[in-house]
Amino acid sequence: MTEPIIDFRDVTKRFGDHVVYEHMSLQVFPGETITIIGGSGGGKSVCLKMMIGLLLPDAGQVRFHGTSVPDLDERGLSEVRRKVAYVFQGGALFDSMTVLENIGYALREHTTMDDEAIRARALECLEMVGLHTSVAEQLPASLSGGMKKRVALARSIAIQPEVILYDEPTTGLDPKNIKRIGDMILKLQRELGVTSVVVTHDMPMAHKVSDRIAMLYQRAFPFVGTAEAMWNSTAPEIRDFIHGRIRRAGASGAYTGEDDGLRDEEEGSDGIA
Repeated sequence: MTEPIIDFRDVTKRFGDHVVYEHMSLQVFPGETITIIGGSGGGKSVCLKMMIGLLLPDAGQVRFHGTSVPDLDERGLSEVRRKVAYVFQGGALFDSMTVLENIGYALREHTTMDDEAIRARALECLEMVGLHTSVAEQLPASLSGGMKKRVALARSIAIQPEVILYDEPTTGLDPKNIKRIGDMILKLQRELGVTSVVVTHDMPMAHKVSDRIAMLYQRAFPFVGTAEAMWNSTAPEIRDFIHGRIRRAGASGAYTGEDDGLRDEEEGSDGIA
């Protein structure tokens, strides 16, 4: 059986008295796209941050290619982060840098490529995410929300990562751009062979891009499986999530009977930084 590239075993994570994860386990396998879904405030983004050592577990193991992430020194963490690209919810582009400079930033930091090679690679990545090279000299402020997301994607693939982590990649986008981002996730997985971990509230997006879906509920992942298996599940918590009745899964993991849907919740934050 293929060994997981990312492996959570019996992980517990707290912020003060608030327990985010308790005895949680999750494996991510090479080349797959796995989507993490769950109610607002449940700590989905916390999972991504623990994958690259931005947050550390209070108990349990987080491993990348079999190496314990919490035990790595700064040099070791830097090596992991060079292999794992993080696409932040808001794009996190540098406002004072051009699109070209944003994409080339990691190349300057982590490679010995010269200016000409960096420019060529940045332009290549722009084309891969469907943006014309004419935007290369523009500042982020002049771009639409959808274009900013795609520039962030271009930056993420510039250093040829093994894994891409997407934190709510479609938040704030219209349906056309949501579809475009979904298509980009599939395209990058297919053409680059990357492993993708996607955090999203958007069930159609999850259904479209996922090889497997991991549902966060009551501090753990009680369901990990295909989209088809999820839709066919008779488990009450899964049915309630699909039909929009689980409003949030925080400390108590409680849900309500209100049929207002997760898409009506505040989508700007998971509630936990």
